[in-house]
Amino acid sequence: MNNESVPVTVRIMDKEFCVSCPNDQRDSLIESARMLDKKMREIRDSRKVIGTDRIAVMAALNIAHELLETSTQKDFYDDGFNSRIKNIQNKVENALFKSKQLEF
Repeated sequence: MNNESVPVTVRIMDKEFCVSCPNDQRDSLIESARMLDKKMREIRDSRKVIGTDRIAVMAALNIAHELLETSTQKDFYDDGFNSRIKNIQNKVENALFKSKQLEF
């Protein structure tokens, strides 16, 4: 896999930005720029925030919040799955122990 950095031009809020990234992350960078552009346009169109800098900060805060929420939900589900797996593992161990006792 080629990890050599390549220049990628992305367009956010009608402005072009040239960003260098590893070649294998090019598509991800373009998708990230699209997501940021969409979020910034939503904020701008709401007319609650004025100024590109403020719009960018609000978009960054919204995206960071969404990321943290997703991470928290993932941790919640991971904890639940881990608990279920331990419960099943205990049941299997108990069943095996009882089975060995019956053999004696």
